[in-house]
Amino acid sequence: MILIFIMLFSATSCTENNSEDNTTNDSKIIGQWQLVEIYESNEGNINQWNSVDDGYLYTFNPDGTFTSSRFPECTTGIYSITDTLLTLGYDCPNFGIGVERPAGTFVESYSFENNQLILVPTYMICDEGCGWKFSKTSENE
Repeated sequence: MILIFIMLFSATSCTENNSEDNTTNDSKIIGQWQLVEIYESNEGNINQWNSVDDGYLYTFNPDGTFTSSRFPECTTGIYSITDTLLTLGYDCPNFGIGVERPAGTFVESYSFENNQLILVPTYMICDEGCGWKFSKTSENE
């Protein structure tokens, strides 16, 4: 009987630890991020990361809301994370730029590289590749 209890407790402990790991990974996005580089073609050359001056900002809050300076006509919304996808749902009525489906919802593939957030749009076709690289701002330190 004691052996069964120990095995059950061990299985439960592993499940709880896995859940905590997922929360930790998702919480890495919390804070303010500024666009610092764009992956694009540089005057017809092979695509590469190019620096951006004064890039737009995303601020991801622990409650699942975000603010952004990307689109002046709509600056707030709700975000969610599933596996490697970040979904940004802007909450302004009739907002959209015409490339996303549904309007106002942008789904980005996301990853972290050297403490930077990399976003790659799933709503655009980029034959040579495309992406955005963000660094946490000093407000997060």
